[in-house]
Amino acid sequence: MDLLTPVSTTYLRSKNDAEPLLTEVKPTKRAKDVTSRLKISSADEALEVLKSQPDYDALAAVLRYLTLDVPAPGTFQLQVPSPKSAAIIHVLVTEITPNYWTLLQEGSTNAGAGPASSTPDDVELLLRCLRSLTGLNAVIAHVMALLQESKAGSKHSKRPDIKLNLGVLLGLLAALLKGDGSIRNIWTCSTAKLADATLKKAQSQHLVSLIGNGRILSTAAEASSVVGTDEPSAETWWIADGVEFSRWIGRNVASWAKLQPAEDEFSFCFDVLQRAMRLGYPESLVKTLIDELLLSKGGWQDAFSKVCLHRSQGSKKIMQILLDFVSQRFLNNLSLDDSRPNATVSAVAGIIDAAVSGDEIRGTHLVNWCTTSSGAGLGDGVGIRRAVVAVLAKDKETITAVLEKSLAQFGDRLYIKHAAMLQQEAHAQVLLLSAGYVARLSPIKLTLLLRSGTYLAAISNRIAATQARARFLGMAVGESLSALIDNKSKKLDFHMEEMETDEAEWFKGLSSVSDPVGPFDSILSTNKPASQAPSYTSATTKSKGRPKTKPGPPDITTIPKAIIEEIDSSDGDDNLVPYAKGSDPEDSDDDATLVQRNKPKAPVYIRDLITFFRDSDNYDKQKLALQTAPVLIRRKANYGTEVSSHADELAGLLVGMQDKFDIEGFAEKRQQGMMALVVAQPKSMAPWFARTFFEGDYSLSQRTSVLVALGLSARELAGYDTSEHQSAASFPSKRLPGKIERLYIDSSQQPGQSSSSRLKALPANALDGIAQSLTSSFLGPLAAQAADATSGPDVLKLQTFTARYKSKTKARPRVRAIPNTTAALLATSFFSPLTAHFQLALRSSKPVVLNPALLSLYLQTLGIIVNAAGPSTLSLPLLTAELWVLLLRVRVHVLGDLGAMKGWLVAMAVLLEVNGGDMRRLCAEQSREVVETREWVSGVFERTRGDDGGEENEVKMLAAGVLIKLGEAIEKYQALLMGDMIGFS
Repeated sequence: MDLLTPVSTTYLRSKNDAEPLLTEVKPTKRAKDVTSRLKISSADEALEVLKSQPDYDALAAVLRYLTLDVPAPGTFQLQVPSPKSAAIIHVLVTEITPNYWTLLQEGSTNAGAGPASSTPDDVELLLRCLRSLTGLNAVIAHVMALLQESKAGSKHSKRPDIKLNLGVLLGLLAALLKGDGSIRNIWTCSTAKLADATLKKAQSQHLVSLIGNGRILSTAAEASSVVGTDEPSAETWWIADGVEFSRWIGRNVASWAKLQPAEDEFSFCFDVLQRAMRLGYPESLVKTLIDELLLSKGGWQDAFSKVCLHRSQGSKKIMQILLDFVSQRFLNNLSLDDSRPNATVSAVAGIIDAAVSGDEIRGTHLVNWCTTSSGAGLGDGVGIRRAVVAVLAKDKETITAVLEKSLAQFGDRLYIKHAAMLQQEAHAQVLLLSAGYVARLSPIKLTLLLRSGTYLAAISNRIAATQARARFLGMAVGESLSALIDNKSKKLDFHMEEMETDEAEWFKGLSSVSDPVGPFDSILSTNKPASQAPSYTSATTKSKGRPKTKPGPPDITTIPKAIIEEIDSSDGDDNLVPYAKGSDPEDSDDDATLVQRNKPKAPVYIRDLITFFRDSDNYDKQKLALQTAPVLIRRKANYGTEVSSHADELAGLLVGMQDKFDIEGFAEKRQQGMMALVVAQPKSMAPWFARTFFEGDYSLSQRTSVLVALGLSARELAGYDTSEHQSAASFPSKRLPGKIERLYIDSSQQPGQSSSSRLKALPANALDGIAQSLTSSFLGPLAAQAADATSGPDVLKLQTFTARYKSKTKARPRVRAIPNTTAALLATSFFSPLTAHFQLALRSSKPVVLNPALLSLYLQTLGIIVNAAGPSTLSLPLLTAELWVLLLRVRVHVLGDLGAMKGWLVAMAVLLEVNGGDMRRLCAEQSREVVETREWVSGVFERTRGDDGGEENEVKMLAAGVLIKLGEAIEKYQALLMGDMIGFS
């Protein structure tokens, strides 16, 4: 028996056997449990592995250890704030993510291609480690550090990897925040494992501040600008856009509220909402919540009240946005020409009643909305006022209080004189509607109220008003209220022609309106809005203004084989002219992938045009929609209801459109489309654009385009000759009215060229040229008069004036008279909404219209509209009174800025020019304004040096012109002004 027994025997290959030098190694699948080979048992070991430049398997093992679903008792938990967890998260953000982010994403994509598995992929493990308040702070802090480093160094000393690292971190931040439940997940991960209630509250407050104070938004926006347009931003663009970021917050809050969380979670949602309202995009935020909760089928109305109206703080603003939103969506397009109940109005009243939910504070908000000087749905139709009054009429005492406050305000003398007429009309409608409900609920109270001195003083003050429209409203209210309590023999009747019109009958019919507060299931949205952040195509790499996109898969269709027949055509080739090389612009690019053969066709219907505008990721459709919009809108303007039924949606798309693809002439083409829409539907679109200018989440450039569109459209409606362009081959918007076209046509061009080829591109502020022309016509005669005053004797003056008059190549334009219907349209649809919303905007904390550049353009626009209406309009006294009051009110905001001061003086100069033929009436009706304006402009003239030859000189010249005009009027009609001049100091 041998002493040693072999346990195993191994046979080795002989070294003499030939072995290939290169062998194929097949990839082996990674073990499912990496921790079986690399055990991570503590946080110190995990941190040590992360700091030692781990390979992919070691990193996966650490991530799996840090994200154990059921950790053992006493083990390390990354979500609990501690120095160790902060160190691990710092390493993950600063070292691991820049190196492994792309690789982790590729691994996630490859894993997704296989069979479904409940095991999370590696990129999700990394996101789990960072999905907390500490993780978000670490990511943002590292981004800010890279931004500071990029600012500190010069162009040559900057690290070349800063842009790449910023792009990676933006992708990580977007992945952490992606989804409708991300805020809830971050809050849960940050607070669920905390035992101390104080620490849990502190974490919640810090998370609210991080999301709602704009730190994420501003940091992402700055990082995106540093990264530039050379990096793809399809997944990260939305976190740098304020509107989309606000909508993301709204969707997260709404999805959390649908789960019916606990009271502390509702309180957290409300805090997030209130803080996010200060980001600057409250309408986008609240409208998302309204769509998701209040207007969606599923019975989430109670959740909306708990989240949005949880406390009285901030509920007033939300109620205001709610009323504006439902009015624009459901009621403004209704034709409420009679007093019959309307199903849509009743449904909207049901929505408002569900939001109020019998709460006393919310009911007070509705009462104030009806009765205060800034409320009553300014610019909206009567439908929203009918709905709100119907809700308030459920309580007899409440609707009586509305009537009493409305009547007291209606008869106030200062209100009659200074409030915008559009605002007075809205309050008059509320007064008549509430009076009708009180007459049916408590006729005795209405009788006592109409026998009081308040009612008699209101009607007397209205009849004594200088403005015809104010008197009209007083007579309509007086006859309507008298008809509710008096019989035919005692009923008040003014026997005026104005009271026999259809408008007067409509006003008087409001007192008989009775809308029930009905169910609103019929108008609820069945389609859930998109919950994910929209996908934005990177328009960064372009060639000749066209993005380089990969061509999609070709359409595989069965094509029958063609029968090829050879024909001897050598005899006929001599007459064929070959195409020049590069004649097809699509073939001019060297890259064959950029050539697109299946280009979209131009839309021929408005609905197709809207589809093209919505497809913001398609360059060809965006460009084609911009080019086609003016043509199509003008051609379809009077063709059924195709334009009118889609006008609001189309206008919203045009105003909010962004130039993602750097389309050539983008601003001008969009301006043409907006002008075509206003000209096609002036009664509805001009007020819509006026309201959009003051409201909505729009930038300064977008608001500027709205003002320019209104000003140019008003001029076109006032002076456009349709017979001149009926035979033109181009569409009308290629030709401006003759008097405007001269401002944009280069006179150096040959006269034989077509107008469309000579038409200059409208600049971003196209109204400056028109304002300059108006001021020149205002100052020209004054300058001539001053020149004559400094010349010799009278005979020489006459000779000098005659010579100068004959030497002029252009005579002074005659006063243009337009039809009264057009003038009335400009007054009611263009001028009144702009002035009324301005007075409302001044009451807000930070009105955007007070931006000096925007204020200057706004005042010039008002002057241009008044000039377009002309001196022959019947509503000129009303326009003059409103504009003059507005100018005196805003004068404190134009001091210190030459641009704003110039806009103020341009508007005043136009006002005096239009009223030049009737200065006696002006001094009689606006006597105090005339004296006050002269004193203030005199101070402006003295404080302005005017020796720079630039804008300051123009301001001084305009001030001098206004002083001369007002001085002449005061000297000529001082008898009319004597009373006010004595009391003026």
